[in-house]
Amino acid sequence: MDLKEIQNLIKFVSKSGVNEVKLESEDFKITIKTGAKSAETTIVHQASMAPTPQAPLATTPAPFPVDAITAPEENSNLLEVTSPIIGTFYRRPSPDTTNFVEVGDSIEAGSVVCIIEAMKLFNEIESEISGKIVKVLVDESSPVEFGQPLFLVDPS
Repeated sequence: MDLKEIQNLIKFVSKSGVNEVKLESEDFKITIKTGAKSAETTIVHQASMAPTPQAPLATTPAPFPVDAITAPEENSNLLEVTSPIIGTFYRRPSPDTTNFVEVGDSIEAGSVVCIIEAMKLFNEIESEISGKIVKVLVDESSPVEFGQPLFLVDPS
């Protein structure tokens, strides 16, 4: 069934006064529901039994920055400050101020290290560990996931 046939069927159903029409064939299933103001159409194409290869998406972003994945032996003594929520990462409270922390800064447990914006709320993220910031793993204004490492901290 092509697009013109579907459009003609929708027009016919809306003029006929019928509330719902279902049509099934080997290749597809179509349901047309009409209401007082508008018509709703659902078209479901059934998958064929033979698998079809799909091209990989070229624009799929990696969940974490590549440099966040490090060899365990190399950073075995380092601890991570991770994101407690999903949102957008900011290193400073406003564009015209300095960053909360820089590489080389010492932090204490409870120190604010960044802000994560989630649903228009700006949440100050406090460190749960004490130590020295070794590396910032996320770029300014980047999206972050729950549990994603944000900073590497040397606890010694």
